[in-house]
Amino acid sequence: MHAANPTWGAPRIHGELLKLGFTVAQSTVSRYLPRNRKPPSQGWRTFLRNHLRETIAIDFAVVPTVTFGLLYVFVVLSLNRRKLLHINVTAHPTAEWTAQQMVEALPWETTARYVIRDRDRIYGVPFRRRVAGLGLQEVPTAPRSPWQNAYAERFIGSLRRECLDHVIALNEKHLRRVLSDYARYYNASRTHLSLGKDPPEPRLVQRREFGEVVAFPQVGGLQHRYERLAA
Repeated sequence: MHAANPTWGAPRIHGELLKLGFTVAQSTVSRYLPRNRKPPSQGWRTFLRNHLRETIAIDFAVVPTVTFGLLYVFVVLSLNRRKLLHINVTAHPTAEWTAQQMVEALPWETTARYVIRDRDRIYGVPFRRRVAGLGLQEVPTAPRSPWQNAYAERFIGSLRRECLDHVIALNEKHLRRVLSDYARYYNASRTHLSLGKDPPEPRLVQRREFGEVVAFPQVGGLQHRYERLAA
């Protein structure tokens, strides 16, 4: 039945079997369905798993302004603990500007070896030369495959939901200040499921005897950090 209808899943086949008088559980049908032993993404996932501690990801986000202009936010994210290494904004992104952001994002001595990016033309010759000078190997994602840069895409999604969707950018200076506030919140306060509910910069657990819980507004009051303070 599966060979004749390859798009059918276990629920569909189970339904047909029931109509044919077979008494069988759907879980049994699912167990015997053939599976692809070599998914297309296995190679990419293996690379990320093996080199997570030495890989960074970069990407751009587009933000409209109050005057209907466009600003471009560039992010550099470390995959090890999802730490935001650098974030900046410009109205006129160029390969030279983007290359300079990489220099500002990375210290002189870094453990990073690979940089994941998409195939945008902004990553031109000046960018590639600067990245090579930093000792990084570029890992371009496949065309039309944003899932391969999932960490950067996820960060940009969080940035939009938790900050940019609630703020109207006035200009570069205003947006840069908002992004700076969010970067501090993201790295030092915001807990992450993949880090065992810890921020990229670990926070200490505060027991009840430390005092009452007090909320500290961050990112202009859009987010909060909670601490225990003695009365």
